[in-house]
Amino acid sequence: MAASLVFRLHDRGPELVREVLLERGWTEYREEEREEEDWNLYWRGGAFRNAEYHNLLPWQRLNHHPKTAGITRKDCLARNLRRMRSTFGSSLYDFSPSAFILPNDFTRFLAEYNRLLVTRATKPSAVYWICKPVDLSRGRGIFIFQDIKDLVYDCSVIVQRYISNPLLISGYKFDLRIYVCVKSFHPLSIYIHQEGLVRFATEKYNLESLQNLYAHLTNTSINKFGPFYKTEKEKVGQGCKWTMSKFRHFLQGQNINEVLLWQRINNIVTLTLLTIAASVPSCPNCVELFGFDILIDVKFKPWLLEVNYSPALTLDCQADIAVKKGLISDLIDLMNYTQTDSLREKAFQRDRYEHGNQRPVKIPLEEASAKSRQHIPPMRVGDFIRTFPFNTVTLKASQHELDVRTVVQEIHKLTGRLASDRTARTEEEEVTKDMEAFNSLLWGPKDPPLLSQCFKST
Repeated sequence: MAASLVFRLHDRGPELVREVLLERGWTEYREEEREEEDWNLYWRGGAFRNAEYHNLLPWQRLNHHPKTAGITRKDCLARNLRRMRSTFGSSLYDFSPSAFILPNDFTRFLAEYNRLLVTRATKPSAVYWICKPVDLSRGRGIFIFQDIKDLVYDCSVIVQRYISNPLLISGYKFDLRIYVCVKSFHPLSIYIHQEGLVRFATEKYNLESLQNLYAHLTNTSINKFGPFYKTEKEKVGQGCKWTMSKFRHFLQGQNINEVLLWQRINNIVTLTLLTIAASVPSCPNCVELFGFDILIDVKFKPWLLEVNYSPALTLDCQADIAVKKGLISDLIDLMNYTQTDSLREKAFQRDRYEHGNQRPVKIPLEEASAKSRQHIPPMRVGDFIRTFPFNTVTLKASQHELDVRTVVQEIHKLTGRLASDRTARTEEEEVTKDMEAFNSLLWGPKDPPLLSQCFKST
């Protein structure tokens, strides 16, 4: 009888991961009962040490890629997006307001602040700013201001133009928590989960009360302590969360190009990951689950707020239960353990026979990475939809050294085609032929269509 798969949790959490894996028949690692390498998945909230990446054995997985702080720390994200905007222009990299990292960028910020003051004198429109500590999460330390005299900080912070025209639902501000899995950085392979969370502020949006965080922030860790958290709020209901499925139902009555909205959110994910993809060390035995927070404004333009490292897996409400349990189960399926479930046991038996109790020989990362390049990732695993690569050109551009410029050009082309009401017939046939050669699904809609179907004449 084959040995069961073994999971290892750092500091005994998160409980949801334990629950899902035990239900799937996994066994929890106990140091006193097992040898040091006798596990298949090691899950922890924080980063792993470099040695833990270098010493991975073929049957082992970690739930973090190395060196992804370039998008999960607010200051690093700001620098990387600024660099990409400078290199590739703002036609695509226009999804995050310009950011100033203080105190270093204070002179730049002051110049922009004063420039906008002059502009307001000729074209009146209020300008608001949001200040966030660079290394805090869950809404801690965030405040909104209009007058520079209210900008007070005692640590490194990010200051950005506050998006003051958010799309509201019954007067309440909201954002989207999008769950993104990077299965590999070399070659780049990105999946987005069909389910996600819509996170609401618990008091109605009001620019006259900038200090009321319950009206301006959507973080559950803040709003669950608000006076109206348990109140039945029109359309929103009790609490402060919807599932993405409920949000799709809301969109159906908005008379917008839903396909283009979903693709623009998809673009934000891919273009953000491109800022670090080339610099992340190759580690094929890792996956990463990111939480992308997206705000939609009144013109239905999506904006990136931040990227979360180890997004929360606590179950605070029914929406959490509906979304997160399936999310973790699909993430485990995406790791594709079916082909390696007995390798751990066989490797140990072979090792003991040949070398006594010496440590098994690991597969070099270069060899493992080369094998992964030969594999075309599946279009869909559970509710995870592969969003990159999405055609033969992006597949080729990601196979060896990532060709970022070609990928950016392909994203620009795809978005332009989806935005157009009609595509020239010869171009349409060319696009459809390419998509059918290497087909992908359009993430977002309830029943994701093939991208090739989005360009066919009706």
